[in-house]
Amino acid sequence: MPDSPRIGILTVSDRASRGEYPDESGPAVRAALDELLVSPWISVAQLVPDDADQIASALIDLVDVHGCVLVLTTGGTGPAMRDVTPDATRAVGSRELPGLGEAMRASSGGRVPTASLSRQTAAIRGTSLIVNLPGTPAGATECLTAVLPALVHCTALLTSERLTPAARPPDLHT
Repeated sequence: MPDSPRIGILTVSDRASRGEYPDESGPAVRAALDELLVSPWISVAQLVPDDADQIASALIDLVDVHGCVLVLTTGGTGPAMRDVTPDATRAVGSRELPGLGEAMRASSGGRVPTASLSRQTAAIRGTSLIVNLPGTPAGATECLTAVLPALVHCTALLTSERLTPAARPPDLHT
């Protein structure tokens, strides 16, 4: 599948990057994409600590070196001082797409009382879309499912690569 679009999955976690526990969010995002997309795609996964410079460097690598048309981050979107993923995303992107963050917060707002504290966002770098998902596996997959149609449309507008969603997205919350 050398011509398949590449999708970067960047997990941002101090503890997972130190090996204190396994990364569960990155694999959950990949599994969700396997269910949500019917077109072939190639996963490029990375894991970094909550450090703005390392996050920015990984985002640049995934887009500029690996050629990912879409990069999904998981983690580092909260209000804590170490939560700097949105800041790094803004630093490497040329245009922010705040509506994606608004849609993700709205999708979980009825069930998660602290959803309004999330700083999720999205930005364009070159012809690639970078989207910040929450750090929990459930939150990441829920938010990914909520915005997938917009992600597919946006990547089609930015590049000739096509991601094809399943005709009826599966319920990943069961």
